Parts: sequence; structure tokens; C-alpha cells
Amino acid sequence: MAASDQTRAAAVNTLEGLVAVVTGAGRGLGAAEAVALAGAGARVVLNDLPGPGLEAVADRIRSAGGEAVTCPGDVAEWSTGAALLDRAVRAFGGVHVLVNNAGVLRDRMVFSMSEQEWDTVIRVHLRGHFVTTRFFTAYWRKLSKNDGRPVTARIVNTASEAYLLGSAGQPNYAAAKGGIVSLTLATARGCAAYGVRANAICPRARTAMTDALMGPAPDGPDPLDPDRVTPLVVHLAGPHGDRITGEVLVVHGDVIALLGPPTVRSVLHAAGDRWTPGELDAALAPLFTADPPRPGYVCEETLPLAASTLGEAP
Repeated sequence: MAASDQTRAAAVNTLEGLVAVVTGAGRGLGAAEAVALAGAGARVVLNDLPGPGLEAVADRIRSAGGEAVTCPGDVAEWSTGAALLDRAVRAFGGVHVLVNNAGVLRDRMVFSMSEQEWDTVIRVHLRGHFVTTRFFTAYWRKLSKNDGRPVTARIVNTASEAYLLGSAGQPNYAAAKGGIVSLTLATARGCAAYGVRANAICPRARTAMTDALMGPAPDGPDPLDPDRVTPLVVHLAGPHGDRITGEVLVVHGDVIALLGPPTVRSVLHAAGDRWTPGELDAALAPLFTADPPRPGYVCEETLPLAASTLGEAP
């Protein structure tokens, strides 16, 4: 390996000097991400609802020689967003990385879903992502303006393939995750000048939250181990994450799929200055011939993605 390549490889794998905040860090994917970020050299602030899991993850990081503090609280509360920023600044002098991971499931068909089931999922996922993003981007914008140059700032949001597929039994979850992607893109565009890079991942990971969907782990190496998602999170959080923003990536096992933007399938023009009912039917009918009809605005291309090897989990 050439010297320049060695320098680059080392830079990718180190987060020394950076401070990261991870929500939903008390277990599952959030815990794995927090441990990986700390292992790469970041000092971390861990958030989740109050409970023993959060302190256990912090103790795990400290026992491995890392630095970690906790800031329990409901991530969808405005006060928690403010507290997380304050905790990072007071404990470590600043913050550079925000990993939004906190979430819940309340699966139900849309015709059976309760008001509370809808509101809970939208609140924790979408509002929770917004609250932290609001406080952290305001902090980074102020720093950038004060310093007269862009800052080092990374946001890694957690979306899901559910929004791509319109998961029938998860209308609340799919809607929240679609909203998170839109929030990510708006953040990437609106905060680029200040140095903020924002991306969304769609992870496949076997955790307590997804056990019912994914079933038990296989004997031997698990391609859906949360630890297999963390290398991408560390990369996006690190120095070379500066080149990546406004992207959506599916990640699991040894697979990373970079999604493309939606495409225009067809463009139609009225004969005059507006459409008539007859013209609309004549123009649209040939495009929609399936019987029964099926949703067309989906991305089923992600479904066949599978890990090609089952080597040791990283």
C-alpha cells in the first residue's frame, strides 16, 4: 500500500478529537454504533430513555478505554434536544457527530391503527430526528458564522426500506422513515454552507425491536448483526464523510447499496392549454394496465440484496 493510501486508510478509521451523540444508544443498533464510534476514537454522549441499558453501554465503552457520558431522556422532547447539546459541550467542549437512531414500532394495518399508535411512532422517529437536528444545526451554524469558515459536522439519520416498499403493516413507520429521508435531504441542502453533512442509512439489523420481523439469529455468524452496520456509520462520521451528503444507503452484512433518486417515468402534455377528461383517460390508460392494479411508486430493487459472504462479524 502506498504511503498516501496508508494515510487515507488511517484517517478513515480514526475519529480522534471528535465528539459524537447517539440516540437510542441503550441497546441494539444504537448501542453498537456508540461502541464503534468510541472504538474509532470519538468521545460519545449516549441517549435513551432512562434505564440500566444506557449506563451498561457507557460502562462497556469506558472499560475499553473510551470516554462516554449519558444523557437520558425522551428524544422527542424539546428539552432533551437542548440537554443533549449542553451535555456534549459541557462534558467534551463541543460536538461534531449526531447519530439519530431512537425508534419504536407499533405495527398495525392502516384500517386498524389507533391514533396513539400513529402518533407514538411519528413522534419518536420523525419528531425525534427533527428535535436533535434543530438544536445541533443551530449550534454548528453559529460556530461557522463566528469562525468565518465551515465546521466539521456530521448527521447520520436512520431511515428504513419500509419507506421504499410501503410496508403494508407499518404505515406509521413507513411514513416516519420517508419523512426522515426528506428531513435528511433538506438538512443537507440547507446546512451545507456551514460544513454540515447529512445522510440517511436504511439498516437491516437483528435487534430487540426487529426480532418479531426477522426471527431468531442463525447458528454461527449473523449477516444481520448490528455490528455489520457500524463501519458505514463510522465512515460517514469521519474525515472522509465530508465528501458524502444528502445520500440514502441501504446497509447490512457486507452490502452497501447507494440508492438513486426517484426518476420521471413519463411526461404527458395536453393538446390544449389544459387537460380534458377524455384526453386524460386516453393518455393515462395505456400506462396502467395491471389488473388488479398495484402500487408503482415503490423500490423493490432492494429486496433481493443479500450478503454474499458470512465471514466473521466485524
